[in-house]
Amino acid sequence: MIGFSQSLKRKKDSGWIPVIPDIKRISPKEGDLFRGRDPADAAIRLEQLGAPAISVVTEPKNFGGSIKLLEDVASAVSVPVLRKDFITDEDDLRRTKDSGAAAVLLICACMPAVQMRKLYGIALRLSLEPLVETSTAEELAEARRLGAKLIGVNNRNILSLERDDGSVSRTQELAAFVPRDALLVSESGIKTPEQARAAIEAGAGAVLVGTAIWKSGDIGGFYRAMCRGESGRDE
Repeated sequence: MIGFSQSLKRKKDSGWIPVIPDIKRISPKEGDLFRGRDPADAAIRLEQLGAPAISVVTEPKNFGGSIKLLEDVASAVSVPVLRKDFITDEDDLRRTKDSGAAAVLLICACMPAVQMRKLYGIALRLSLEPLVETSTAEELAEARRLGAKLIGVNNRNILSLERDDGSVSRTQELAAFVPRDALLVSESGIKTPEQARAAIEAGAGAVLVGTAIWKSGDIGGFYRAMCRGESGRDE
């Protein structure tokens, strides 16, 4: 299977915005997002629409996720899958790998630098691509020291479970601090195709979008508009 970053770069090189759909059953701010829809079926549809990768939130208490959800999605699609959760130890990483994920989220705000460095190294040894999530210039400096090649900027505050009204402006503010050889993913708070385009123009190599996709009345049309970076009637 093609690597996570490689798949995103290939999509961008083809002239489209690489939009990573985030399979998130529940939003602490918006409530039930799937409303009876099957996540694996949704992932298959989004792959058919051109998604270069799929993200799966496995945290159970606040986001309604599970390892089974990750396994179901990873076995249903052929594109790389990212596990999003509050990863804290080696067992989490091994479970991630065994569940079929190609990449794993490591959140700077949730651990000290020493622990981040340890988990980052273990992930690489397991052939898991680490997406190092940041939300401040200080955390980006930590990612630089780590040598991270895949860096996320969370436009919202993960410590408040993303209940704030963050926006793509955080990506615009922090993109200049991202190393030139790293791929930047703008995460959360992206609600419109124009905001997706703004993140790319600021320097992001991909965007991760969840809630806006599941709340749209036409998932297919909305996703394609996101990939174009512009609203309008789908063709």
